[in-house]
Amino acid sequence: MGLRIIKTIGSGVGLALLAPASLRAEWGLNLTPGVTDVSRSVYDLHMTIFWICVAIALVVFGVMFWSIFHHRKSRGAKAHHFHENTLVEVIWTLIPVLILVGMAVPATATLIKMYDPSEAELDVQITGYQWKWRYDYLDHELSFFSNMSTPREQITNVAEKQENYLLEVDRHLVLPVDTKIRFLLTANDVIHSWWVPALAVKKDAIPGFINEAWTIIDEPGIYRGQCAELCGQDHGFMPIVVEAVSKEDFDVWLMAARAEKEAQVQAAERSWTLDELMQQGEQVYLQACAACHLPSGEGVPGAFPALKGSPVALGDVSAHIDIVLNGKAGTAMQAFRDQLSTVQLAAVITYERNAWGNSLGEAVSPAQISRLLQSADGEGEQ
Repeated sequence: MGLRIIKTIGSGVGLALLAPASLRAEWGLNLTPGVTDVSRSVYDLHMTIFWICVAIALVVFGVMFWSIFHHRKSRGAKAHHFHENTLVEVIWTLIPVLILVGMAVPATATLIKMYDPSEAELDVQITGYQWKWRYDYLDHELSFFSNMSTPREQITNVAEKQENYLLEVDRHLVLPVDTKIRFLLTANDVIHSWWVPALAVKKDAIPGFINEAWTIIDEPGIYRGQCAELCGQDHGFMPIVVEAVSKEDFDVWLMAARAEKEAQVQAAERSWTLDELMQQGEQVYLQACAACHLPSGEGVPGAFPALKGSPVALGDVSAHIDIVLNGKAGTAMQAFRDQLSTVQLAAVITYERNAWGNSLGEAVSPAQISRLLQSADGEGEQ
């Protein structure tokens, strides 16, 4: 069986070498230069040290193989006995020191550049949640959550996986090019890590701490990343999408985002039918709740409780609203009051009370949620 595997691998490599260059591009293994000055500095540093290591390997293995060949037993070579050689010891100490200093100089320059977030023109706070990101534009009083939008049918292998499988989100982090942007990173629950290779930004998001990073993006485009810290069962479902646009387009986007926020406020004030809330609630549930409670509402025994036929979903509506808004201490149940809009909160609670055969026939209105939130905020201020 081992020979068959080797033969198969060898055939695959042979076919790859015969394939056109465009098809063999994916066989390349290396860092990419990225789209920022820092990312290119990191790439240059990587390549410099890589070639230094290649040169060391060639010299060391060259001397080793030459010695093995020319001093082999079949040629009658006999080992010489010697002890201590000051010149040799000085040389093999001095050369590594010079090599390390030669590597340290460019590395230090790059690190100093990476850790200088001063004089930023835009501040963005990034908060990690299980399993989503919240972005706060501190200079513009704008915030939103970014959730993975890959359809669950692709995850469960019911539908064909698309090009950006597990790397799609419902809302991009939109940033202007040619602008120094400072990231302030923290987390709401466990340790996450915000990583976008093209920007050469990888920073831990730790609850109770604020870490800093920065970037200046040179080229408009879409740049993808992921959480790079093992943060729970759905760690792999926490993508990042940065959309870099011109400064003019960024201003247009800001205006549209503010208009959308105002539209959400107005939507909370109108009356919603049960069918409208159920339709909206299903979308919110699949996005925010299905990872733990499953799309069927049956939960995961021993880990996440079922909502189908549960005392919470079929019991007192005020208790149901409270646990969705404020979470449950000592469990994985998060507080969603700051993660979802009033319409989304009302819709998902309505959905949970009327889906999977629960069928209570009652609707929770956005106005009801708004009153509860305002009341809680008023008590908090007192």
